[in-house]
Amino acid sequence: MRKILTALALIALAGCTTPSDLKSDAPVFTSATKKSPKQYGLCVFPKWQDLNAGSTMTETETGYRLVMANPGIGQTDELLEIEKTPTGATVSHFQRIAWIQAGRGEVSNAVKKCI
Repeated sequence: MRKILTALALIALAGCTTPSDLKSDAPVFTSATKKSPKQYGLCVFPKWQDLNAGSTMTETETGYRLVMANPGIGQTDELLEIEKTPTGATVSHFQRIAWIQAGRGEVSNAVKKCI
């Protein structure tokens, strides 16, 4: 019984991760692209939506932000920030618990394939 309660407590503590929380750590992937922020975002976004229908894409002052979250527990799993540059855009991909890659390969592949 204690093991179950401990596991539930750990799950509760792991929840409620926001995009700002993810940005407190270094990105797992950064790159530059010659595509505009909108072009790049429109390449990645449908792929993320196929993996998680709750994915969102919003315009920011300097580009676009894609978020893949688990709304049932208020947890952001993936964050992609796309910032405009004079020659295209820079891309920064952040992940919650980045060292756990089980099931995340397609998310990372979408980010890299669209460069």
